[in-house]
Amino acid sequence: MNNSEALRRLYVLVTAAIITVFETAVAIFIMNRFYNAQFRTMLYLRGHILMAGIYIVMLIFMGRVFGGLSVGIRKNTEVVFSHFFTLLFVDFSFYVLLVLLSLKFPDPSQLLLGALIQYAVACAIISILGNLYRRLFKPYELLIIYGNESVNDFMSKLDTRRDRFHIRDAISSSGSEEELRAAIDANNTVMLVDIPAEKRNKIFKYCYENSKRLYVMPKISDIILNGATPINMFDTPLLFTDANPFEYEERVIKRAWDILFSLFLIILLSPIMLITAAAIKISDGGPVFYRQVRCTKNGRRFNILKFRSMIVDAEKAGKAMLATENDPRITKVGRIIRKCRIDELPQLINVLVGDMSFVGPRPERPEFIEKYMEEMPEFSYRMKIRAGITGYAQLYGKYNTKPYDKLKFDLYYMEQFSIGLDIKLMILTIKILFMKESTEGFSERKDA
Repeated sequence: MNNSEALRRLYVLVTAAIITVFETAVAIFIMNRFYNAQFRTMLYLRGHILMAGIYIVMLIFMGRVFGGLSVGIRKNTEVVFSHFFTLLFVDFSFYVLLVLLSLKFPDPSQLLLGALIQYAVACAIISILGNLYRRLFKPYELLIIYGNESVNDFMSKLDTRRDRFHIRDAISSSGSEEELRAAIDANNTVMLVDIPAEKRNKIFKYCYENSKRLYVMPKISDIILNGATPINMFDTPLLFTDANPFEYEERVIKRAWDILFSLFLIILLSPIMLITAAAIKISDGGPVFYRQVRCTKNGRRFNILKFRSMIVDAEKAGKAMLATENDPRITKVGRIIRKCRIDELPQLINVLVGDMSFVGPRPERPEFIEKYMEEMPEFSYRMKIRAGITGYAQLYGKYNTKPYDKLKFDLYYMEQFSIGLDIKLMILTIKILFMKESTEGFSERKDA
């Protein structure tokens, strides 16, 4: 790591520390000033230190989940938006802790006022120090080495982050070894995009030897090996990977979590679901649910459930028809429940009965799967586990993200699985619900 990179990281760390210390101080002040006397046992110095430590841990954890402390690394607007959800979860959790300490529900108004102060000051810090970061640290000068011409699409995406990357040059990996090495020597940051494995290994080793900052677009085999278990066979290091991405214990825990949490949410959200069902029935007298054939683990077909948001017989020809932004087939009630994502709630039933999981690959239609597998047989790998309501590809991809890239996201999740990752992705899903969707092209999610 060179001095410039160390200074960048130090700046981000100090900025996060400033926000964390300020917001913790506000929370502890409010707790001591308005709530401490209501506790079963009043807290003094050690108690305050303990509560401050708990608050800091929650803030750092949620900040990492949402990216609410990544000042300078992400755009100011994105960090401000993410920090809102960071504070929302942290202060709500802190209030629950106050409830447990007092054995009653204290008046939350003072904590809400404190949260407003925290957020207002944090927004100012993010804006000021985020802009200062971009003045102090220029974008990375980037060399892209690519394997085919499709890199143009990827480069257009990089253009949206000109505050972080400046594409200085882009050359083909088919050039001579001398040309490639000369280009690498002239740049500190290199990105390898879709390069054949043998050629990529040579370039990778040269970049590593010369301490270059290196970004690599992985192949499917790279992602699978990323989750492999390192073992030693005599005096030889090996990587072991199993055909089943989840261990038996992980499958049991994940299924138990799906059953318990889906049952809890069905009970909790039953009033909303009943009102929605009544509104759909009253509006046009048609069926409440829309059923559509999808595929889950091992290619098994099942009927995914949604609240019907389109007119009856929206697909008269029986063919898959993807909905567009202002599709005339969408009913008045349908527009409301789609906007609020209420149409997805019946999928909790699919989770409960075992058709789906909360987190997993998107359940695709059989005809789409057949089409994708004609182009890339590896698409079947994602069906080694149950389909999910949310998932890595759903959160980090866009509707027009290529199926091959979505497959990479799904495989990454499968190889890196943990209950902690599931909880993180479910929390992130709440954030995504409030973000304007990227609907370049058609809106693939809304196909029913």
